[in-house]
Amino acid sequence: MAAKGSRRHTGSGSMNEGQSHHQKPHQHTSKSLHRKGKFREVDRMEEPLTDTSKSRLALICFIAVVVGILHSGHISSMFENDRFFSHLSDLEREMTFRTEMGLYYSYYKTIIQSPSFMDGLNSVMKDNITEYPDTINVLKRFNLWPEVVLAAGFRVYDAVTKALKIQTKYCYTVNRGKDLPPVPNCEGMGDPAYFYINGVFFENGLTMSTFFLYATYLSNSILGGLLAVISFFYNHGEATRVQWTPPLRESFSYPFFVLQMFIVTHTLRTPRPSIRHTLAIAAATVCFMLPWQFAQYALLTQTIAVFGCYVLGYIGSGKMKCVLYGQAIGLFCSYHLLFGNEMLLTSFYASALITVWVIVLSEPVVEKLRIRLLIWIVQGSVLIAGTIGFKVLIAKIIKVEDDAHVFNIFRSKFSDYKDFHTMLYTCAAEFDFMQEETIWKFLHSLLLPSSLVAVAVVSFHLLQKEYRDFKECQNQEEPSQAEDNATELIDMEDRVWRSKPHAEILYNLFELVAFAVMAIIIMRLKLFFTPQLCLMTSLLTSRQFFGFVGDKARHYAFLAILVAVMSAAGIGNLQHQWSIRGEYSDMPQELLLEWAKANTSPNAVFAGSMPTMASIKLSAERPIVNHPHYENVGLRRRTKQVYTIYSRKPLSEVKTTLENMGVNYVIVEESWCRKSPKIGCSLPEIWDLEDVENRGKTAACMLLKKKPEPHFTKVYENQVYTVLAVQPEKNPVVKTKPRSKRKK
Repeated sequence: MAAKGSRRHTGSGSMNEGQSHHQKPHQHTSKSLHRKGKFREVDRMEEPLTDTSKSRLALICFIAVVVGILHSGHISSMFENDRFFSHLSDLEREMTFRTEMGLYYSYYKTIIQSPSFMDGLNSVMKDNITEYPDTINVLKRFNLWPEVVLAAGFRVYDAVTKALKIQTKYCYTVNRGKDLPPVPNCEGMGDPAYFYINGVFFENGLTMSTFFLYATYLSNSILGGLLAVISFFYNHGEATRVQWTPPLRESFSYPFFVLQMFIVTHTLRTPRPSIRHTLAIAAATVCFMLPWQFAQYALLTQTIAVFGCYVLGYIGSGKMKCVLYGQAIGLFCSYHLLFGNEMLLTSFYASALITVWVIVLSEPVVEKLRIRLLIWIVQGSVLIAGTIGFKVLIAKIIKVEDDAHVFNIFRSKFSDYKDFHTMLYTCAAEFDFMQEETIWKFLHSLLLPSSLVAVAVVSFHLLQKEYRDFKECQNQEEPSQAEDNATELIDMEDRVWRSKPHAEILYNLFELVAFAVMAIIIMRLKLFFTPQLCLMTSLLTSRQFFGFVGDKARHYAFLAILVAVMSAAGIGNLQHQWSIRGEYSDMPQELLLEWAKANTSPNAVFAGSMPTMASIKLSAERPIVNHPHYENVGLRRRTKQVYTIYSRKPLSEVKTTLENMGVNYVIVEESWCRKSPKIGCSLPEIWDLEDVENRGKTAACMLLKKKPEPHFTKVYENQVYTVLAVQPEKNPVVKTKPRSKRKK
């Protein structure tokens, strides 16, 4: 896909091989480099679409729709095959949303079950169930706009279909066998859980459509778009996990980041971007930031990548400001739509935006240094110092420490530093370094070799052009004083709208480097790295960069061989995904939740492990004091207090801590008390890092399992969970006899 109209060049390179280039190369190491042979191309009028271009556009749109449908169906079928979701009861479906997924889904459930949409919205904005007894605005804290939108959509859909008497779900009874009681079951878009997950899968189908358009535009080739999509499918297990974890924030947010990067790429290729580009970037940025608290870090890499293009002279301050305006507007809107979420203000992203603005506005002063290397050093130093300085200053002014743990996580990666909260992160597999197995998968599928070839050839092309420009600039004569004065105004405009070819490709190369670093440090972030590798493979189809392989027939033959070799491993990866079959069942947790609903009052307050608390809130609908959304400093403090049940502290001290929190029941899981396969990652071992006084003693959880009296009273137990009463409920219910234990 090529940009309409002409591109104004001030460099010697051109977008097409063999194109004449009579203008002088653009360098701004000194004013002398802009004088002789100054050329300004006037943008031509946009030409109307020909029949050929219309046919090509129609074909591109058709392929985009097809790959979107294929991806949506692919992830939907894998989700169904893995869980047998269609045959689960409502309770079992809720239990499949483990940890923070269950927490997010609980608010969707709250809104659709409320008497009205506004009642439900008010409930989540004034919630005293999630962090009892505190009242919090969970829409501000947990990035819950996706649940709000889906709940509103479901209420409208349900009301309209009922008014039109359209059947939207089919209900029946499922016999589960193995001495398990039958359960009611419903299928169809009229079922809240079905509506929710299908909304996620639909959005991620659009992601693949956007990804195809993005790759086609970047490579200026439909084959490039197809190659990127094929690479994505062949490496699907390393590119996304939406098929296993639909409610996670990334499932809603990442699709908009693909769109946002596409818009930024288009902006960098456009000769003179307008307010439309700024507003498009802003809108996509808002949609990316609202669902996911981690979006700020991805946008930080984008700001630095675009700034890198600016520093190297590939774009001028005009384009840089266009992107900065869009990002700043997006940040401003997100901050207000999240009801003043202070983490956005104290983010490195916000600080980087301020710093880059300062650097761009000071361009006339910095350019007087003349020496390009010195200018780079100054701008780079200001970027680093300014970003860190503004971050620390803003955090101290508004007294926010919610993201302080992020620095400690990175610190622990490269040193022996450990603390309680850091270990809870780094002991999880997704926060570990990228596994060697992942690299071998990339090599086996040829994703890494093919993308590295593309990056190497493109980088060589860019460096070669820079060297030619540098040599030509050296041969230019020094201008006279009169020439210097006459062209001063032209130089000013040139600095604003300077444009070297391939700025958009350089931007994507910078993003690839940033995403690679992120993925290596934290495995979970390979969701950014793998798609970007796939995007880079699209450049293999570019005749401009790979014309040296021969004519089109030879080039296309090379691509066909590449896809054929990729398919050997890629089809095997797809077959492995399709072969995954399962049926979700977690009888111990099901019995626990049924006991809690039948034997405790609606006001009974629970504490326990973060994943289990999400299920207690979602399915038992009981107040909890801690939960899996660990990014808040207050919640981290609460969880550490609850986890004293896994420390070696005296039981009397543990009980006092829980009583002070208002807890009625605490749930103990023996698996959390045992030694972890990863050394030092069991909770008693993690506590040993800070609770030096009690090292060597028997863990409280082991004592509670054997003999909780006299401090606690055991009220329920199965093979996984033990429920202990901490203090009497305010409004107890009449106890019923627990169901008998069943084997899992």
